[in-house]
Amino acid sequence: MNRKKDKGFESPRKSVIGFVELTIFPTVVNLNRIKLNSKQCRIYRVRVNDLEAPFIYNDPTLEVCHHESKQRNLNYFSSAYTAAVSAVDPDAGHGELVIKVPSELWKQGDEMNVLKVYIEFSLDQPKGGLHFVVPDVEGNFYSLGCLGWPSVFWFPCVDSYSELCTWKLEFTVDASMVAVSCGDLVETVYTHDMRKKTFHYVLPIPTAASNISLSVGPFEILVDPYMHEVTHFCLPQLLPLLKHSMSYLHEIFEFYEEILTCRYPYSCFKTVFVDEAYVQVSSYASMSIFSTNLLHSAMIIDQTPLTRQCLAQALAQQFFGCFISRMSWADEWVLKGISGYIYGLYLKKTFGVNQYRHWIKEELDKMVEYELKMGGVLLHPTFGGGKDKDNPTPHLHFSIKHPHTLSWKYYKMFQCKAHLVMRLIENRISMEFMLQVFNKLLSLASTASSQKYQSHMWSQMLVSTHSFLKSISNVSGKDIGPLIKQWVDQSAVVKFFGSFAFNRKRNVLELEIRQDYTSSGTQKYVGPIKVTVQELDGSFNHTLQIEENSLKHDIPCHSKSRRNKKKKIPLMNGEEVDMDLSAMDADSPLLWIRIDPDMSILRKVEFEQADFMWQYQLRYERDVVAQEESILALEKFPTPASRLALTDILEQDQCFYKVRQGACFCLAKIANSMMSTWTGPPAMKSLFTRMFCCKSCPNIVKTNNFISFQSYFLQKTMPVAMAQLRDIQNLCPKDVLNFILDLIKYNDNRKNKFSDNYYRAELIDALTNSLTPAISISNEVRTVDNLNGDVRLILEEITRSLNMEKLLPSYRNTITVSCLRAIRMLQKNGHIPSDPSLFKSYAEYGHFVDVRVAALEAVVDYTRVDRSSVELQWLLNMVQNDPAHYIRHKILSMLGKNPPFTKAAESPLCNEALVDQLWKLMNSGTSHDWRLRCDAVNLYYTLFGLTRPSCLPLPELGLVLNLKEKKAVLNPTIKPEQGPDTTQMTGNTMVSSVSMSSGVAPPPQGLKRKLDSVVGPLGSSPPEPGQVLQEEDSSKTLKIREDEIDMESPHDSQAFIHHHLNILERPSTPGKEPPAVDQAVLSLPVTPLPSFSKESTSSSKHSGDHHHHHHHHEHKKKKKKKHKHKHKHKHESKDKERDSHTFSNSPASGRSVRSPSMSD
Repeated sequence: MNRKKDKGFESPRKSVIGFVELTIFPTVVNLNRIKLNSKQCRIYRVRVNDLEAPFIYNDPTLEVCHHESKQRNLNYFSSAYTAAVSAVDPDAGHGELVIKVPSELWKQGDEMNVLKVYIEFSLDQPKGGLHFVVPDVEGNFYSLGCLGWPSVFWFPCVDSYSELCTWKLEFTVDASMVAVSCGDLVETVYTHDMRKKTFHYVLPIPTAASNISLSVGPFEILVDPYMHEVTHFCLPQLLPLLKHSMSYLHEIFEFYEEILTCRYPYSCFKTVFVDEAYVQVSSYASMSIFSTNLLHSAMIIDQTPLTRQCLAQALAQQFFGCFISRMSWADEWVLKGISGYIYGLYLKKTFGVNQYRHWIKEELDKMVEYELKMGGVLLHPTFGGGKDKDNPTPHLHFSIKHPHTLSWKYYKMFQCKAHLVMRLIENRISMEFMLQVFNKLLSLASTASSQKYQSHMWSQMLVSTHSFLKSISNVSGKDIGPLIKQWVDQSAVVKFFGSFAFNRKRNVLELEIRQDYTSSGTQKYVGPIKVTVQELDGSFNHTLQIEENSLKHDIPCHSKSRRNKKKKIPLMNGEEVDMDLSAMDADSPLLWIRIDPDMSILRKVEFEQADFMWQYQLRYERDVVAQEESILALEKFPTPASRLALTDILEQDQCFYKVRQGACFCLAKIANSMMSTWTGPPAMKSLFTRMFCCKSCPNIVKTNNFISFQSYFLQKTMPVAMAQLRDIQNLCPKDVLNFILDLIKYNDNRKNKFSDNYYRAELIDALTNSLTPAISISNEVRTVDNLNGDVRLILEEITRSLNMEKLLPSYRNTITVSCLRAIRMLQKNGHIPSDPSLFKSYAEYGHFVDVRVAALEAVVDYTRVDRSSVELQWLLNMVQNDPAHYIRHKILSMLGKNPPFTKAAESPLCNEALVDQLWKLMNSGTSHDWRLRCDAVNLYYTLFGLTRPSCLPLPELGLVLNLKEKKAVLNPTIKPEQGPDTTQMTGNTMVSSVSMSSGVAPPPQGLKRKLDSVVGPLGSSPPEPGQVLQEEDSSKTLKIREDEIDMESPHDSQAFIHHHLNILERPSTPGKEPPAVDQAVLSLPVTPLPSFSKESTSSSKHSGDHHHHHHHHEHKKKKKKKHKHKHKHKHESKDKERDSHTFSNSPASGRSVRSPSMSD
C-alpha cells in the first residue's frame, strides 16, 4: 500500500488540518471493512474510490473503566486497560476507525483491484502526538511531532510496525517555518500570496507508519560538511553549538557502515533538535529528533560523551528499528537488542574497552537489581495456550501484551536486557558470525526495499525472533537454543554465592558455588561457568559445569606456595609485575579468584575471599570490572592495608578514571569506620593538595586547567567524597569544611579553555554532603541568627551561588540544580525551617528542565517528610496541566520512587479523594500519553497495591438477581480476582450487555451518560453474571441480566459492530447532522466482543436491531410493561438530540460521547 498525506498548520490555534490517501491492494475477496488506527483526530469525511463511505469512530482507551464505576482495584484496571488496547490493536486487525466499503465496490474487490481511501481530518489543540511549543515572542511558533509512537496520534494510519508502505508527504506551513519529515525533500512550493509554503517529501523505501515523523519550526539549517546527504536542524541562535556537537557524526556513520559492511539504507539523514522533547532521542525513517539540551559548545566536558552516545544510539536505530522493522511486538527484543549491541561496539571503539566493560557492568547491575525487585523481565512473551500462558508475567502489576501497557522503567530494562542477551549470543557464536548475521538481514532487506509492491517481498524487511534465530544457525552452524530458552523465553536472573578453601595437601582449590533460585526474579542456572584464578605462576581460566544447587568444585593449582620470593608474577594481560607478597597466606599460592569474569551469564555474584585478595585484585587486576568489584568489597574491610591499596589506586594515572572515582567514596567510608585509629590528615586531603594546589600555599587551589580529563574528573569527585568524612561527634571535620570553602573561594577559571560549571556544581554538592542533623534545643525558634557558624557559612555560599546564577547562568543551570538540593538538605537536617515555596517557584513552567526537575524532587521529598496534602495536590495538578510532557512523566516517576506513603503504612494523606483523583488520572486523564498513563498506574500500585485501597469504605452488599431461575442471591463476597467486569471490559460497552438477553432497547445518546453508571454498585467486585445494575442518575431502574460470559476463549472481535455497519448506509458528511440512529451507534466504544454462550448469541443479534427504531414493537412483547418507559425516553431524547447537538459533537468529530472530549 502507499500513502499520501497533506497537512496544513494554523499556528495560533494549535490546529492541524489534514488529508490522507491510502492505496490498498486487497488480498482477500469481498473486502467490505477497512480498519484504521487514529487517536484524537476529528474525522470529517471518508471516501473510497470517490464514493462516500460510512464509518464508525471509537477509541476505548479514552476511558478505560466507565466513570460511574465504583471499582478501584488495580487488577481490574489492568485487565480492562489491556482489553481496551487489544480492541484496537492493529497487529490483530483492529482499529479505532472502521470504514465500510460501499457495496458498489465489492465486486472490484473480487477482481483484486486497487482501492483508494481518502480521509479528511483535523486535530485541534492535540494533547499528545504533536506537541506545540509557542514561546512568548511575537510571530514565532514551532510545533514538534515528538511523542513516542507518534503517527497514530496525528493522522489516521495502520499503526503497526509490520504494515509497510511507501510515502508521499506534503506539509503546508507558515512561510517562516521549515517542515522536516521523513524521506527526500522533492520541492518547496509557495502559495500565491507568499504567506505559506508547502514541503513535498517522498519516501520510496517501504516504512511503517509508526516510523514517520514531522517537526516544524523556524529552524536554522546546517548541511554536514563531511557528508552532504546529512542535514542538521536547530532552533534559532543555536547554530554554533550545532556545528560543534555534530562535528563527529560522520565518524559514527563510517563505523556502522564498516562493521555492518552495508551502506546506510536511506538516501539522506536529518537530525532535528527541538525544545521540550518527549525523550532525549527518538528515531524515525531517515530522521531523528533530539532534545535541544544535548547541544553543547567546545568548552563543555561532561556533556560531550553523552551527546555522542545519543547520536550513536539514534544512528544504530536507523538500521535496526527504522529500516528493518519487526513482525510483531513479541519480536521487539531483536531490534532493540541488535541496535543496542552495535551501539556497544561503537562505545568500545570510541571510548575504549574500559568504558565499554564498565558500561556492560553498569547495565547488568541495573537490570539484575530491577529483576530481583520486580520479579523478571521477559524478552519474548508468548500468549495463547493454557491459562498460565495468557499472562506469562503474573508478578507484574501491568500486562506485557502490548507496548502501551508497559511501565516505562520496565521498557527501559527490557531494552537493556535485550542488548545484554545479544552480547551473550556473541560470546557463544563469535563476533564475526554475529556481524555476518546482521549483514545478511540488512542485505535481504535492501534487496526487498527496492522492489515494486509485492507483499511477500517486503516481508524481508521485517525481522522476527524465528527468522533471526534461523539466520544465526545458518551462518554459524551453532545451536543457541538453550541460551534462547534460558534468557529470552523466560524471565529472571541467576544469583550465585561463592566461597572457597585451599587444600594444601592436594594442592587443590575447593570452590563452592551455591545458587538462590527460590526468591523473586531468580532462576536456576545449569551449564558452564568460567572461573579465573590468579596464582603466583600466572592467571588460569577454568570452565566448570554447574549441575545441582550446592556444588563443590576441585580446581588443581599450578603453582606451589611461594618458593621463589623474587620472581615476577605474570598477569592476565601478559605483563609481569613485582608484588609485595608479605600480606598473603604463606600456605597458599592463590592471589585472587573471580567467578564469571566476562559477565557471560545474567547474574549477581556474591563471592567471599580474604581482604588481602581483594587488595591484590584492586591493585593488579587489569580489568576495570574486577577493580570495581574489589572496591565494593573493601568497604567491609576497614584496615590500613585497604586504605593503602585505595590511595595507591587514586595516585595511579594509568588507572581508569571511573575506578579512581569509586575509590574516593570507598576511602571515605573506610575512614569513617576507622575514625578512632586514623592517623595523619583527613583522607584524600594531602593527595588533593599535592595534585591540584599551589606548592607554596597548600590551601589555595591552582588556576583551573582541565586539559587532562582524567585529573578533571578526579578533581571534581574528591571534594564530594571528602565531605562525607565524619569525626567522633559525627560532624564533618572542620578542616575539611574549610578546605572545601577555600576551593570555592579561590576557584579561578580565567586561563581555562573549558567551562568549570560542573566542577563548581560538584563543590556545592560537597557542601551538601558535609551537612549533619542540627542539634535542636527544645522550643528554640530557628532563625538565621542562631545558626551554627559552619552552617551559616554554607548557607551564605549557597545563596551567593544561587544569586550569581541569575546574573550569569551556567550551562544547563548545573549550579542552580546543586543549590536547590543543598537547600533541601539544610531543611531536612533542621538548620532552616522546612518550606516548599522556593522550590515551587523554581518548578514553574519557563525554567530550564533540569532546574524544574531538581525543584520538583525537593517538593516530592517535602510531601513525604511533612505529609503535606497541599503539596501533593499541587504536584498532581501539575501532572494534569503542565505543558511539558517530560515534566509530567518525571513528577509521577519521582512520586513512585519517593512515595508520600506506601500501601504498608497508615497515612493521613491516604483518603478517598486521592484514590478518586489518581483513578481518574489513569482512567481517562492520560489517554493521550501512554507513558504517563503507565506512570500513574505505577504510582497507584506503590500507594495502594493491587487490591482495593484500604482507605475506601467497604462496598455495600450487593444483591444478585438471577432472572432465569427467578431467585435472588446475596453476594457479599468481593472477588477482585474474578474475570474483569464484562460489561466494561469486553462487551461493546453497555449496548451489548443490555441487549444480552433481557432485550432492553438501549437508549440513544441522551441517556447514554446515565447508562454509564450501570456498572456495578458492588464497589470492587465485578458484577457477576446476572447481577442487578443500579442506574444512579435516572430515577427509573434498569434491570439487566447477563449470560455467563466465557472470558477465557479468544475474542471474536467486532461481530457486533459489523451488524451495525449494515444499517449505516447513509454517509455522514460534515455539516449535515447524521440521523439520531447513527448517533447512538457512533458513540459505541469498540472493545472486542467475547464469544457468548449459545443462547446469548441470538440475543446479541437483536442488539443490532435495537438501534433501528423500526424494530421496537417486536421487543415490547418480550419486555412486558416493565420497560415501557424506556421507549419514551428513547423518543424524547431523540428529538432533543436533533436540536441540541451542534456539529462539534457529531460522531464525525471523532469523539466517543462517553469520554471526556479531546478539546474541552
